[in-house]
Amino acid sequence: MMVSIGDEFLSRQRVLVISPHADDETYGCAGTIARIKDLGGQVYVSLISVGSLDHYASNADGPSMRRVTSATRLREFSEVMKLLEVDDWDVVYTDDAVHLALDTLPRRELVRLIERDARLSIEKVEPTLMLIPAFSYNQDHEALFRACITATRPGVRDERHLVPYVLAYDNTSLFWSLEREKFHANFYVDITEFLPVKLQALRVHASQVREPAFHGSPESLELMSRLRGREISVDSAEGFMALRAVL
Repeated sequence: MMVSIGDEFLSRQRVLVISPHADDETYGCAGTIARIKDLGGQVYVSLISVGSLDHYASNADGPSMRRVTSATRLREFSEVMKLLEVDDWDVVYTDDAVHLALDTLPRRELVRLIERDARLSIEKVEPTLMLIPAFSYNQDHEALFRACITATRPGVRDERHLVPYVLAYDNTSLFWSLEREKFHANFYVDITEFLPVKLQALRVHASQVREPAFHGSPESLELMSRLRGREISVDSAEGFMALRAVL
């Protein structure tokens, strides 16, 4: 069987995924992770923050709030990492006070962690490809997007590692943004064979699963993946914004 250019490219990548919260990696790039691992590439995931949080929910009595603990989120994330067969993963912050408050930290602290101080930093992993969260209304995503842009800035090659490929990944929530900040996919990965794994991964994040009408439900994630696929005339795809590609 002929190996496609895409397969050849992905099989040679050493990927570092920056995930603001447990499940962002699944919404944005679980299919790509699964395809890269199937092809023999390497994938490392840095989960920046996990914490306990009150979520909107519904029950027989109507809308309510429910508490989801950090232990639950971390257990689910660990199972997803096993499912996706990543090479390694780590969690940077486990403090409830930091969760959903990354924008209160100095950007230089986030940059330092991503660049060199986290266990799975750019300096230690030396990725050929980084997948980072796109700019969004979520304050943690915005803070990390900015920090990742700084951490991946160009530099002299013999002084610091230059990540040749930097892509921002999609999220089902990105429809709600200012017009000038809209997400426009210009780099696609065909995940037709790996869509079931992506959807299974979201269902493993069981504490986050909501009713089908919710934009982040498994049903909506499937619709979005198939829509991205139709944009390039395949069954299912993940869309990214290419921020840099150095050949």
